[in-house]
Amino acid sequence: MPLSLLAALALGASPASAPHPFNQQDLVTLRRLSSPRVSPDGRQVAYVLRSTDLEANRGRTDLWLVNLDGSAPRQLTSHPDSDSDPVWAPDGKSLFFLSSRGGSSQVWRLPLDGGEPLPVTKLPLDVNSFAVSRDGQRLAVALDARPDCADLACNTQRAAEASKKKTTGRAYDQLFARHWDTWKDGTRSHLFVVPVAGGTAVDVMKGMDADAPSKPFGGAEEFTFTPDGKGIVFAARDVGPTESWSTDLDLFLAPVDGKTKPRKLTEKNRATDTSPVFSPDGKTLAYVAMSRPGYEADRYRVILRTWPGGQERVLTQDWDRSAGSLAWSKDGATLYTTANDVGQSTVFALDVATGKARALTQGGSADGAQPAADGQVVYAMDDLDSPSDLYAMKADGTGARQLTQVNKDALAGIKFGAFEQFNFPGWNNETVHGYVVKPVDFDPKRQYPLAFLIHGGPQGSFGNHFHYRWNPQVYAGRGYVAVMIDFHGSTGYGQAFTDSIAGDWGGKPLEDLQKGLNAALQKYPFIHKTKRCALGGSYGGYMINWIAGNWADGFQCLVNHDGIFDERAAYYDTEELWFPEWEHKALPWEKPEAYEKFNPVNQVAKWKTPMLVIHGGKDYRVVDTQGIATFTALQRRGIPSRFLYFPDENHWVLKPQNSIQWHDEVLGWLDRWTRK
Repeated sequence: MPLSLLAALALGASPASAPHPFNQQDLVTLRRLSSPRVSPDGRQVAYVLRSTDLEANRGRTDLWLVNLDGSAPRQLTSHPDSDSDPVWAPDGKSLFFLSSRGGSSQVWRLPLDGGEPLPVTKLPLDVNSFAVSRDGQRLAVALDARPDCADLACNTQRAAEASKKKTTGRAYDQLFARHWDTWKDGTRSHLFVVPVAGGTAVDVMKGMDADAPSKPFGGAEEFTFTPDGKGIVFAARDVGPTESWSTDLDLFLAPVDGKTKPRKLTEKNRATDTSPVFSPDGKTLAYVAMSRPGYEADRYRVILRTWPGGQERVLTQDWDRSAGSLAWSKDGATLYTTANDVGQSTVFALDVATGKARALTQGGSADGAQPAADGQVVYAMDDLDSPSDLYAMKADGTGARQLTQVNKDALAGIKFGAFEQFNFPGWNNETVHGYVVKPVDFDPKRQYPLAFLIHGGPQGSFGNHFHYRWNPQVYAGRGYVAVMIDFHGSTGYGQAFTDSIAGDWGGKPLEDLQKGLNAALQKYPFIHKTKRCALGGSYGGYMINWIAGNWADGFQCLVNHDGIFDERAAYYDTEELWFPEWEHKALPWEKPEAYEKFNPVNQVAKWKTPMLVIHGGKDYRVVDTQGIATFTALQRRGIPSRFLYFPDENHWVLKPQNSIQWHDEVLGWLDRWTRK
């Protein structure tokens, strides 16, 4: 043994090990950067960094700060409980944030010139999200409260009464009875205004039977103070008993004193209006809006509304992309946004005068673009072999530079597979795009088994993105070629391409997948011709079931995560009814053939391919009986099959240890059928 190595071991150091192929343990334990927030002077960026505590089986989040030149990154909080959602005080001297320290989620404040965080709110209910007024004097906080209660004391009393009940039954008079992964309990997410200096919390939505922000994924991006601090503009779906089949999210204006009812600002539009943000001079309200009621994947157009006048114009009518979050430039002449764009998520600059869109980034998945000092733009960026870090660039998109390297040490010990995008003539000879990720330690003289990944949505994309649930690098690290096809219905290729899947779930997409696989086999001779497995979740899981009956000789094995087995039954046991009603262009009792045309249950007699079926017990989007039914059909047909059930997971597998188990099972299934 070399003397240097002996000395290192004597000092308790471990010898440097060679980098290893990326695996599921890496996927779970890499640190995750999110929520970048540029300081008022534009010279610092606060952000959230999530680390994984495998022993506790959860993620831990802390606040960090870095200078705009990338220098002096420093950790601001280190409490064992989670700290998240940083918001700068207007003077830039402190950060407001959410923390679960103290036993409940409340707003805290951290002075940046030294000192410990101090609680700002001490409310009897958890704060789920919040916003700060421009003068820093008020908070708007989202609390799950009883809509018919006049104050928080009433909510406390109701909770105490409920805890004393000996019965457990709940009665419902309208949908939703449950949503995503939660049964409704009579509360709604309401916005309360609280003075930062202390005082009474006022429900500005009192009596509204609606949620703001929206459930299950809405956050602080759905509400904001008016420039003068006297009102709150927020998005809510206030549609009464039609809530479960309506996408009519509207913008409302409520006074901060709660003395008058909220006023609807977007009465004319019956589709979604959301994400309000005021210009720096306070004279314009920008927000995003869809135009077709009932369609959750319609294009988000950017709308500009004079304030307080109310005159509106569509800024991006001629831009065939769907805008994401919005941020104004300091001079109010530009709006920054991100949008899916041909397999990437790109930062765009929208000219406020003309609506012209300019792409500022090339390649990768960008998020959270916002202006900084000296005309720069800060954003987070990841791609297929790099988890998210912070970057800054000039306003014209040049001079991009990396500000953080939050996984520098971990990545030094990891090897990834090389990747590239390709395209081919798909359905109707229209261009379809895909990605291939080569195995780690790739040898062009070898042939490798194939992991054929099918995305969900179906209006989604398997693009140039470092995904924490469906990451192709896990398969590349195991020695597989990973191929992903953005079939008709995917986002980022124009709205007509996205729309084309409606009423045709098993048509164009299946043809694209078949042609995409053939194109990949021709272009990449290192893909084994027979050793291949197809995997998908949600709509991708549905497609696995559809493939089982309509492409039975395509694969040696299949993996179906939370996929639909019976389309007609799925309508009656899901929660967001607008989705199947739009996708099938009908109600099942009025036009049952629309639900039967591409229904996997009708093809079971043709099934023969071994399948791993996975489902979460708290998945109320695609309920677990769909997975159980799939497994039952496979078992009764005598087809090799396995059922993996997570009673504590929803449509996604989120717990770290469960994620590792998920990947162990999936990779073991692939190995069983493709390594013979």
